[in-house]
Amino acid sequence: MKASQIGAIVLVLSGLIPFTANAGDIEAGKTKSAVCAACHGANGNSSNPAWPSLAGQNAAYTYKQLVDFKEGRRQDATMTGMVALLNDDDMKNVAAFYESQQPKSAAFDAELIAAGENIYRGGITETSVAACMGCHAPGGTGNGPAGWPSLKGQHPDYIVKQLKAFKQGIRANDTGKMMRNVSARMSEMEMKSVAAYIAGIQ
Repeated sequence: MKASQIGAIVLVLSGLIPFTANAGDIEAGKTKSAVCAACHGANGNSSNPAWPSLAGQNAAYTYKQLVDFKEGRRQDATMTGMVALLNDDDMKNVAAFYESQQPKSAAFDAELIAAGENIYRGGITETSVAACMGCHAPGGTGNGPAGWPSLKGQHPDYIVKQLKAFKQGIRANDTGKMMRNVSARMSEMEMKSVAAYIAGIQ
């Protein structure tokens, strides 16, 4: 493993210490998440494919995203306004609540599944794209301790939107540019294919 990769992992893990040392309160998070339900659903399963489902998402990842929105490392007009109302404990509690919820399956294009599975499990050799499951796990559940997100059941439209945002540099809150480097070497069809596969993971 390269020194830069080790450094990135250490940075991710060190950033999780404040959260893991003070795990969130699920019931308090449920109450505070009421304002989130309009977009993300009452139980974290969004009905709009353009908005992410948060049910079952690793709490450390959700917490980091909320902090990044609050501190300007990730940009979204709606989310910036929403997190302005949350303090640090609120964000930990909301993250804990969503992690405790059961994700539902999302609609996907079955014709793209085979190509998407090849990318997710084997990467793209020709363009040196690493297998997605290396960080996001074979079952799409991510890696909670490392702060890497669960993708299982996520809307394909949302996944493609985020991959494009990383590729274009619109989103840049990935540690060590991991997602920016991966997405930069992916075509739109490859993004759509892997997104379809991810949405179909059972």
